[in-house]
Amino acid sequence: MRRGRAEGRSPRARLLRDRRAVFCLAVLAAELLAVLLLPPLLGLDPYTSDLAAGFWAPPSAVHPLGTDDVGRDLLARLVCGGRVSLAVGLCSAALSVLVGVPLGLLAGYRRGAWEFWLMRLADVLQSFPSIVLVLCLVTLAGPSAVNLVLVLGLLGWTDIARLVYGNTLSVREQEYVLAARALGGRTGRILRRNVLPNVISPVWCAFPLRAGRAILSESSLSFLGVGIRTPQASWGSLIQYAVSLPVLAGRPWVWVPPAACMLLTVFCLQGVGDGLRDALDPRGRAGQDGKRPCRVKSNGIQKY
Repeated sequence: MRRGRAEGRSPRARLLRDRRAVFCLAVLAAELLAVLLLPPLLGLDPYTSDLAAGFWAPPSAVHPLGTDDVGRDLLARLVCGGRVSLAVGLCSAALSVLVGVPLGLLAGYRRGAWEFWLMRLADVLQSFPSIVLVLCLVTLAGPSAVNLVLVLGLLGWTDIARLVYGNTLSVREQEYVLAARALGGRTGRILRRNVLPNVISPVWCAFPLRAGRAILSESSLSFLGVGIRTPQASWGSLIQYAVSLPVLAGRPWVWVPPAACMLLTVFCLQGVGDGLRDALDPRGRAGQDGKRPCRVKSNGIQKY
């Protein structure tokens, strides 16, 4: 009875009862507020050099994270770099969803040539190592945040499309879809009102995971020197300072904070994705008491 009541709650209520997901959401919200509000409130300038403080200055009251190789405040560059990294991750994930959902719907519902060509295109794109393909395209397009969003977003649609495609194959044979088709409903209306609401749930779970992968890709490209370039900052470009052995060994305050922020963000996005999965499909995992579904063993003892 208790489990039945837990599964009967709304997805929002189940999500809010997941402590890990709520904690991850709170951390992500705090990060977004920090990168948006701290620069104007504290007057952080990531581009101006403080010649009085000097180059590679250690942390102090004026510069809590020290300065970089040309005297720029590392705290300002960390916060403003977070804007770029988060924007690239979220915008590229949104672009992947905007492209992948319609293509997956068409391939799964229309079948035939739509299914063949779209799925073969997805196979071709997924056959290449992703980092190599992204590296080549970003190098050709030029290193900028906009180009990173376009490349990562347009190459990331394949996972979303396959997810929607697989669910659409089963939903298109349901009775309510067949009834709408028999009544003469238009394809666009059927997809929008009957199919899409029943296949979109896994996409909500995949969105934060896709955003986390995009943040890691941006950091990798910036670390290699083909992503965000100086004077613009991102977490990946700040970690690039660790290429120098003196910085890696003797100045951990330069590269540890951006690395920690990036890892914390990716872990929180993973936690939100897991929470959304459990909230949208409560039968797949534990109830809201945090335990796995009970199993009755042959000796009659219940085990969680």
